[in-house]
Amino acid sequence: MPTPSFAGVLPTPSTFERSDSSTKTRGNGDAIVELRNVTKSFGQQEVLRGVTFIAKRNETTVIVGGSGAGKTTLLRLIVGLDRPTSGEILIEGEDITKMRESQLNRIRKKFGMVYQYAALLDSITVAENIAFPLVEHTKLSRHAIRDRVFEKLTQLGLDPAVVANKFPAELSGGMRKRVGLARALMLDPPIVIYDEPTSGLDPTTSRLVDDLIEHTRQRFGVTSIVISHDIASCFRIAHQAILLVDGRIETSGAPETWLEGPSNVAKEFIRNSGVDVRAVERIVVARETP
Repeated sequence: MPTPSFAGVLPTPSTFERSDSSTKTRGNGDAIVELRNVTKSFGQQEVLRGVTFIAKRNETTVIVGGSGAGKTTLLRLIVGLDRPTSGEILIEGEDITKMRESQLNRIRKKFGMVYQYAALLDSITVAENIAFPLVEHTKLSRHAIRDRVFEKLTQLGLDPAVVANKFPAELSGGMRKRVGLARALMLDPPIVIYDEPTSGLDPTTSRLVDDLIEHTRQRFGVTSIVISHDIASCFRIAHQAILLVDGRIETSGAPETWLEGPSNVAKEFIRNSGVDVRAVERIVVARETP
Protein backbone atom coordinates (compact mmCIF):
# COMPACT_ATOMS: atom_id res chain seq x y z
CA MET A 1 0.00 0.00 0.00
CA PRO A 2 1.58 3.34 -0.98
CA THR A 3 2.19 6.02 1.59
CA PRO A 4 -0.77 8.43 1.42
CA SER A 5 -0.27 12.03 0.36
CA PHE A 6 -1.64 14.72 2.63
CA ALA A 7 -1.00 17.71 0.39
CA GLY A 8 -3.96 20.02 -0.03
CA VAL A 9 -6.24 18.25 2.44
CA LEU A 10 -5.28 19.96 5.68
CA PRO A 11 -8.21 20.84 7.96
CA THR A 12 -8.52 24.09 9.80
CA PRO A 13 -6.96 24.04 13.29
CA SER A 14 -10.42 23.87 14.84
CA THR A 15 -11.32 20.62 13.09
CA PHE A 16 -10.09 18.54 16.02
CA GLU A 17 -10.69 19.41 19.64
CA ARG A 18 -8.82 17.98 22.58
CA SER A 19 -10.81 15.08 23.84
CA ASP A 20 -10.38 12.30 26.38
CA SER A 21 -12.20 9.83 24.15
CA SER A 22 -8.98 8.06 23.20
CA THR A 23 -7.68 7.80 26.75
CA LYS A 24 -7.39 4.23 27.92
CA THR A 25 -8.60 3.31 31.38
CA ARG A 26 -6.23 0.83 32.94
CA GLY A 27 -5.77 -0.31 36.48
CA ASN A 28 -2.88 1.19 38.38
CA GLY A 29 -0.40 -0.82 40.34
CA ASP A 30 -0.37 -4.09 38.37
CA ALA A 31 2.51 -5.45 36.35
CA ILE A 32 2.54 -4.84 32.61
CA VAL A 33 6.23 -5.69 31.99
CA GLU A 34 7.98 -8.19 34.23
CA LEU A 35 11.53 -9.56 33.99
CA ARG A 36 12.48 -12.60 36.05
CA ASN A 37 16.17 -13.39 36.51
CA VAL A 38 17.03 -12.42 32.94
CA THR A 39 20.55 -13.03 31.65
CA LYS A 40 22.05 -12.32 28.26
CA SER A 41 25.43 -13.40 26.97
CA PHE A 42 27.20 -12.86 23.66
CA GLY A 43 29.73 -15.66 23.48
CA GLN A 44 31.78 -15.45 26.67
CA GLN A 45 30.63 -11.92 27.45
CA GLU A 46 27.79 -11.75 29.98
CA VAL A 47 25.93 -8.49 29.36
CA LEU A 48 22.93 -8.91 31.66
CA ARG A 49 23.18 -10.81 34.92
CA GLY A 50 20.01 -11.86 36.70
CA VAL A 51 17.88 -8.77 35.98
CA THR A 52 14.52 -8.84 37.78
CA PHE A 53 11.99 -6.01 37.95
CA ILE A 54 8.37 -5.06 37.35
CA ALA A 55 7.10 -2.04 35.42
CA LYS A 56 3.59 -1.16 36.57
CA ARG A 57 0.70 0.05 34.45
CA ASN A 58 0.36 3.80 33.96
CA GLU A 59 3.66 4.48 35.73
CA THR A 60 7.06 5.62 34.53
CA THR A 61 10.06 3.34 35.01
CA VAL A 62 13.41 4.97 34.25
CA ILE A 63 16.40 2.68 33.64
CA VAL A 64 19.63 4.56 34.26
CA GLY A 65 23.22 3.50 33.74
CA GLY A 66 26.50 4.46 32.20
CA SER A 67 27.89 3.32 28.87
CA GLY A 68 28.19 -0.45 28.68
CA ALA A 69 25.77 -1.04 31.56
CA GLY A 70 23.47 -3.14 29.37
CA LYS A 71 20.61 -0.65 28.83
CA THR A 72 20.37 -1.10 25.06
CA THR A 73 20.50 -4.89 25.34
CA LEU A 74 17.76 -4.76 27.97
CA LEU A 75 15.58 -2.62 25.72
CA ARG A 76 15.98 -5.04 22.80
CA LEU A 77 14.97 -7.97 25.01
CA ILE A 78 11.87 -6.21 26.33
CA VAL A 79 10.50 -5.49 22.85
CA GLY A 80 11.37 -8.95 21.53
CA LEU A 81 14.12 -7.93 19.13
CA ASP A 82 16.49 -10.34 20.85
CA ARG A 83 16.10 -13.32 23.16
CA PRO A 84 17.62 -13.74 26.63
CA THR A 85 20.08 -16.48 27.40
CA SER A 86 17.91 -17.42 30.37
CA GLY A 87 15.03 -16.04 32.41
CA GLU A 88 11.49 -14.92 31.65
CA ILE A 89 10.10 -11.71 30.16
CA LEU A 90 6.37 -11.25 30.62
CA ILE A 91 4.42 -8.65 28.65
CA GLU A 92 0.89 -8.30 29.98
CA GLY A 93 1.30 -11.74 31.53
CA GLU A 94 2.67 -13.51 28.42
CA ASP A 95 6.19 -14.92 28.46
CA ILE A 96 7.75 -13.81 25.18
CA THR A 97 11.05 -15.67 25.52
CA LYS A 98 9.88 -18.79 23.70
CA MET A 99 7.44 -17.22 21.26
CA ARG A 100 7.61 -17.72 17.51
CA GLU A 101 8.30 -14.69 15.32
CA SER A 102 4.63 -14.39 14.32
CA GLN A 103 3.65 -14.26 17.99
CA LEU A 104 6.37 -11.72 18.73
CA ASN A 105 5.03 -9.46 15.97
CA ARG A 106 1.74 -9.31 17.86
CA ILE A 107 3.55 -8.46 21.10
CA ARG A 108 5.65 -5.74 19.46
CA LYS A 109 2.49 -3.84 18.56
CA LYS A 110 2.00 -3.30 22.29
CA PHE A 111 5.04 -0.97 22.23
CA GLY A 112 5.50 2.50 20.88
CA MET A 113 9.15 3.46 20.37
CA VAL A 114 10.46 7.00 20.69
CA TYR A 115 14.06 7.03 19.54
CA GLN A 116 16.92 9.23 20.69
CA TYR A 117 16.79 11.60 17.72
CA ALA A 118 13.16 10.83 16.76
CA ALA A 119 14.38 8.68 13.79
CA LEU A 120 12.02 10.40 11.38
CA LEU A 121 12.27 9.71 7.66
CA ASP A 122 13.67 12.88 6.11
CA SER A 123 12.30 12.29 2.62
CA ILE A 124 8.62 12.32 3.60
CA THR A 125 6.44 14.84 5.39
CA VAL A 126 5.52 14.98 9.06
CA ALA A 127 2.04 13.62 8.31
CA GLU A 128 3.45 10.76 6.25
CA ASN A 129 5.92 9.89 9.02
CA ILE A 130 3.15 9.73 11.59
CA ALA A 131 0.86 7.78 9.25
CA PHE A 132 3.46 5.09 8.57
CA PRO A 133 2.37 2.59 11.30
CA LEU A 134 -1.27 2.83 10.17
CA VAL A 135 -0.31 2.35 6.53
CA GLU A 136 1.80 -0.69 7.39
CA HIS A 137 -0.45 -2.38 9.95
CA THR A 138 -4.06 -1.40 9.25
CA LYS A 139 -6.54 -1.26 6.37
CA LEU A 140 -7.87 2.16 7.25
CA SER A 141 -8.83 4.44 4.39
CA ARG A 142 -6.65 7.35 3.38
CA HIS A 143 -9.07 9.83 4.92
CA ALA A 144 -9.36 7.85 8.16
CA ILE A 145 -5.57 7.79 8.44
CA ARG A 146 -5.41 11.52 7.76
CA ASP A 147 -7.96 12.18 10.50
CA ARG A 148 -6.04 10.05 12.99
CA VAL A 149 -2.79 11.82 12.17
CA PHE A 150 -4.27 15.28 12.60
CA GLU A 151 -5.99 14.27 15.82
CA LYS A 152 -2.75 12.98 17.33
CA LEU A 153 -0.85 16.09 16.31
CA THR A 154 -3.48 18.26 17.98
CA GLN A 155 -3.46 16.16 21.15
CA LEU A 156 0.30 16.64 21.40
CA GLY A 157 0.09 20.39 21.01
CA LEU A 158 1.06 20.71 17.34
CA ASP A 159 -1.11 22.55 14.81
CA PRO A 160 -1.74 20.22 11.84
CA ALA A 161 -2.24 23.18 9.53
CA VAL A 162 1.27 24.35 10.38
CA VAL A 163 3.36 21.17 10.62
CA ALA A 164 1.67 18.30 8.74
CA ASN A 165 3.16 19.10 5.34
CA LYS A 166 6.56 20.17 6.62
CA PHE A 167 9.60 17.92 6.38
CA PRO A 168 11.45 16.85 9.55
CA ALA A 169 14.44 19.09 8.75
CA GLU A 170 12.13 22.11 9.00
CA LEU A 171 11.21 21.37 12.65
CA SER A 172 12.90 22.27 15.90
CA GLY A 173 14.32 19.50 18.08
CA GLY A 174 11.37 19.68 20.46
CA MET A 175 8.87 19.49 17.63
CA ARG A 176 10.63 16.45 16.16
CA LYS A 177 10.31 14.76 19.56
CA ARG A 178 6.56 15.39 19.49
CA VAL A 179 6.25 14.07 15.96
CA GLY A 180 8.21 10.95 16.90
CA LEU A 181 5.91 10.47 19.87
CA ALA A 182 2.81 10.96 17.70
CA ARG A 183 4.06 8.20 15.39
CA ALA A 184 4.75 5.93 18.39
CA LEU A 185 1.18 6.38 19.64
CA MET A 186 -0.63 5.74 16.36
CA LEU A 187 -1.43 2.08 17.11
CA ASP A 188 -2.56 2.97 20.66
CA PRO A 189 0.12 0.88 22.40
CA PRO A 190 -0.18 0.35 26.16
CA ILE A 191 3.60 0.80 26.59
CA VAL A 192 5.84 3.57 25.26
CA ILE A 193 9.61 3.16 25.38
CA TYR A 194 11.85 6.23 25.20
CA ASP A 195 15.48 5.71 24.21
CA GLU A 196 17.63 8.53 25.68
CA PRO A 197 14.91 11.15 25.08
CA THR A 198 16.89 14.09 26.54
CA SER A 199 20.29 13.21 25.09
CA GLY A 200 22.00 16.22 23.52
CA LEU A 201 19.30 18.67 24.61
CA ASP A 202 19.81 21.84 26.62
CA PRO A 203 18.30 21.93 30.15
CA THR A 204 15.23 23.93 29.11
CA THR A 205 14.37 21.60 26.23
CA SER A 206 15.10 18.57 28.43
CA ARG A 207 12.54 19.83 30.92
CA LEU A 208 10.01 20.27 28.12
CA VAL A 209 10.62 16.66 27.02
CA ASP A 210 10.12 15.49 30.61
CA ASP A 211 6.84 17.41 30.70
CA LEU A 212 5.83 15.75 27.42
CA ILE A 213 6.57 12.25 28.77
CA GLU A 214 4.48 12.89 31.86
CA HIS A 215 1.66 14.56 29.91
CA THR A 216 1.57 11.59 27.52
CA ARG A 217 1.43 9.10 30.38
CA GLN A 218 -1.52 10.91 31.93
CA ARG A 219 -3.29 11.89 28.70
CA PHE A 220 -3.12 8.50 26.96
CA GLY A 221 -2.95 6.17 29.97
CA VAL A 222 0.29 4.55 28.86
CA THR A 223 3.10 2.91 30.77
CA SER A 224 6.42 4.66 30.13
CA ILE A 225 9.80 2.92 30.14
CA VAL A 226 12.64 5.40 29.75
CA ILE A 227 16.23 4.41 28.97
CA SER A 228 18.41 7.29 30.12
CA HIS A 229 21.61 8.59 31.65
CA ASP A 230 19.93 11.84 32.73
CA ILE A 231 19.69 11.90 36.52
CA ALA A 232 17.73 15.17 36.63
CA SER A 233 15.11 13.73 34.27
CA CYS A 234 14.98 10.53 36.29
CA PHE A 235 14.25 12.40 39.52
CA ARG A 236 11.56 14.49 37.81
CA ILE A 237 9.46 11.78 36.17
CA ALA A 238 10.22 8.32 37.58
CA HIS A 239 7.84 6.39 39.78
CA GLN A 240 10.50 3.68 39.74
CA ALA A 241 14.18 4.26 38.99
CA ILE A 242 16.52 1.36 38.23
CA LEU A 243 20.30 1.76 38.25
CA LEU A 244 21.98 -0.77 35.98
CA VAL A 245 25.69 -1.35 36.59
CA ASP A 246 27.70 -3.97 34.69
CA GLY A 247 24.53 -5.80 33.69
CA ARG A 248 23.13 -6.01 37.22
CA ILE A 249 20.53 -3.95 39.04
CA GLU A 250 22.47 -2.01 41.65
CA THR A 251 19.40 -0.38 43.18
CA SER A 252 15.75 0.29 42.36
CA GLY A 253 12.74 2.08 43.77
CA ALA A 254 11.44 5.62 43.92
CA PRO A 255 14.40 7.79 42.87
CA GLU A 256 14.47 9.74 46.13
CA THR A 257 15.26 6.49 47.98
CA TRP A 258 18.65 6.44 46.25
CA LEU A 259 19.74 9.35 48.46
CA GLU A 260 19.28 7.50 51.73
CA GLY A 261 19.54 3.90 50.50
CA PRO A 262 22.35 1.44 51.20
CA SER A 263 24.00 1.63 47.77
CA ASN A 264 27.15 3.73 47.77
CA VAL A 265 27.41 3.09 44.03
CA ALA A 266 24.05 4.81 43.49
CA LYS A 267 25.08 7.77 45.63
CA GLU A 268 28.36 8.06 43.73
CA PHE A 269 26.48 7.89 40.42
CA ILE A 270 24.35 10.84 41.53
CA ARG A 271 27.39 12.81 42.72
CA ASN A 272 29.21 12.20 39.43
CA SER A 273 26.19 13.46 37.49
CA GLY A 274 26.72 16.92 38.97
CA VAL A 275 22.96 17.30 39.54
CA ASP A 276 21.61 18.67 42.80
CA VAL A 277 18.76 16.18 42.91
CA ARG A 278 17.33 17.67 46.10
CA ALA A 279 16.67 20.85 44.12
CA VAL A 280 15.01 19.05 41.20
CA GLU A 281 11.33 19.90 41.00
CA ARG A 282 9.25 16.77 40.75
CA ILE A 283 6.69 16.47 37.97
CA VAL A 284 5.01 13.47 39.57
CA VAL A 285 3.95 15.11 42.84
CA ALA A 286 1.36 12.63 44.04
CA ARG A 287 1.74 8.90 43.56
CA GLU A 288 -1.19 7.07 42.06
CA THR A 289 -2.66 4.43 44.33
CA PRO A 290 -3.75 1.00 43.09
